[in-house]
Amino acid sequence: MKCFRIDESGYTGFDLLNTDQPFQGATAIAIDDYEAARLIKEHFPTLQATELKYRALSRRPANHPRLLALLSDLLRGYQSVTYVCDKRFLLILMFCDYAVEPWYYARGTNFYEHGQNYSMASLLAMAGPVLLGEAELAAMFAAFQRAMREKSRGALSDLVAAARRTDWQQFREGLGPLARDACPDCLAAIATPGVTTDAAMVVLQSLITRMEVMSDGPYRVEHDQSKNLSTYNDLLQRFIDHEGEIELRQSEVASFKFPLKLTEVCQVDSKVSPAVQLADVMIGAAIEAGNTMTGRRSGGLDPDKLLPLYADDQFIHLVPSMDFKAQKQFRRGTKAADVIDYFSKHFAAKPPA
Repeated sequence: MKCFRIDESGYTGFDLLNTDQPFQGATAIAIDDYEAARLIKEHFPTLQATELKYRALSRRPANHPRLLALLSDLLRGYQSVTYVCDKRFLLILMFCDYAVEPWYYARGTNFYEHGQNYSMASLLAMAGPVLLGEAELAAMFAAFQRAMREKSRGALSDLVAAARRTDWQQFREGLGPLARDACPDCLAAIATPGVTTDAAMVVLQSLITRMEVMSDGPYRVEHDQSKNLSTYNDLLQRFIDHEGEIELRQSEVASFKFPLKLTEVCQVDSKVSPAVQLADVMIGAAIEAGNTMTGRRSGGLDPDKLLPLYADDQFIHLVPSMDFKAQKQFRRGTKAADVIDYFSKHFAAKPPA
């Protein structure tokens, strides 16, 4: 049975505004431990460490050619997918889903048609600080994140107040539902039990979409035993156990269909799994490229040498885009509302005991 090895990077739970880790992602690669060990030995024959770790290797410029050669072999020779998202942008998308969309829905408007939610989120992410006040907008998104976590009347009131402190009249379509109307439907959506800003669900949806396409039949997943990946493990097991039969179209190239071909997930010690170590290298390189391209880090692999190694179907990214025409085409016919409703109903986080 085919086995995908998975590793993640940048996970900060509900906190999508963490400035130290602005990107989150994961890689899934179909490679066995024997092949993985062979490739590690081939590209790093003098490695003394007990475990291959991207962060440790990338610190030394002398390792960069070897890392690029290893990544080239992995991307050309094995089925894989890497997903990376801008966490602040993902939070803004969630803001549009819960603090804006219910207002439009109550008025009979399909807010998701042709990707209008992505267009609005991109405007808020890229032009919002200038239009609405940089500090005020940042405070509003922080208040939204807090409200999504706490679900309290006080947190919801603070969110409305924060929206009103922005120059919201400059963008009534996006901030009016909260700032002008304190829309009860929006506040109720934010207060829904189990609804959260944790991005693990979004990351896994993207990985599974590609793993399902790459697998002709049943397959399994192995991943590290880290605390962060325990959340991924629980979600994957719930996906496996889900008995519903449905297909949900997300975009021009992505759909989610239950029941899954995925039949098993297990945690392993990465120290004894060369394949999981290679997943660490792949997601580490992708996250570092994001940080380098946005000027947050320097000294790692050159993104101009790394990114061309990926085929179009091997890399998925979620970042703001002002190319509204392309977004409209890409998301034409999306059933995003159905996707959100279905996953909220069946896979919402369990309230703490």
